[in-house]
Amino acid sequence: MLLDEALRGAAWPGNATTPYPRSEPADDRLPGDTWGTAQIPVGVRLELLGDASGIEIDYTCGTEDLGYRGEGAGTHFSAWRGDTELASVAASPSGGTARLELTGSANEPFTVYIPEGLKPTLKDVRATGGTLHAAPAGPRWLAYGDSLTEGWIASGPAHCWPSLVARRHGLDLVNLGYAGSCRGELASAEQIAKLPADVIALGYGTNCWSRVPYSTALLAANLRAFLSIVREGHPETPIVVWSPVIRPDAEQTPNRLGATLADLRAEVESFAADPGVPGPLELVRGLPLLRGDQLPDGVHPGDEGHVIMAEAIGEAVAGAVARSAGRNVR
Repeated sequence: MLLDEALRGAAWPGNATTPYPRSEPADDRLPGDTWGTAQIPVGVRLELLGDASGIEIDYTCGTEDLGYRGEGAGTHFSAWRGDTELASVAASPSGGTARLELTGSANEPFTVYIPEGLKPTLKDVRATGGTLHAAPAGPRWLAYGDSLTEGWIASGPAHCWPSLVARRHGLDLVNLGYAGSCRGELASAEQIAKLPADVIALGYGTNCWSRVPYSTALLAANLRAFLSIVREGHPETPIVVWSPVIRPDAEQTPNRLGATLADLRAEVESFAADPGVPGPLELVRGLPLLRGDQLPDGVHPGDEGHVIMAEAIGEAVAGAVARSAGRNVR
């Protein structure tokens, strides 16, 4: 079935209430905020190839509440080939059939992003005016992070930095970005250890400053424990660690345990630079990537910031895959 073959980004089997979970549904150890955001199908998409002039997608939706991200959470079905949007159509909260007209070369794969904010369930996918089949999957990339990895506050799912990286470098993205959470929960490390992966990216620390405060010592111990568990399943898989980007209100403000975001960032970078850390690991320093005026809400990047993050982190991720495989990716 075309839908089953072309659906990407759903790492665990779903159920009637959560068709595309982004953490293991049977694992009840994760905090409620993590599971809450893991029920949003961020990064779930169709990857297709063929000579069809159009595509039809039957769907239902699970909510109309878009939350903090608003329409940036995704309210359209949109087809992309590289950095070019081929077509876009608004989704209805009541469900229906989305019809997209396609253009361009039949030899080049394209991606259809779903209106993830509406929590859709895809029922069927059909080609019109030709044929479509599932595009070959690229190297598997697990991207673990917080709201920035989930895509806050890009203008749509196609514009968040992991999606940009995946399209540009032909990677099979599994987006494990958990907004408001992602504090290095060891249950998440165990889940990542069990998933197949050609490359892994880890980026957390900002929510360890405020939402659940960590001291520098606690973050250091957590990073080592998290990585040791991930390495049980991925002893030689390349890992890219990126430290927190700028957050002006947090840089020099101590949290309840006395750590500023600058302190926590330094701990992440010290950890990544330690020659005793097992396996291939590369650091991308977050602070130089963005300016405060590139954070529309003072915390999250807009589209411009996501492009910058995609360039810096994407180069490291794609380079790690190429070195590991002994070949180049797109």
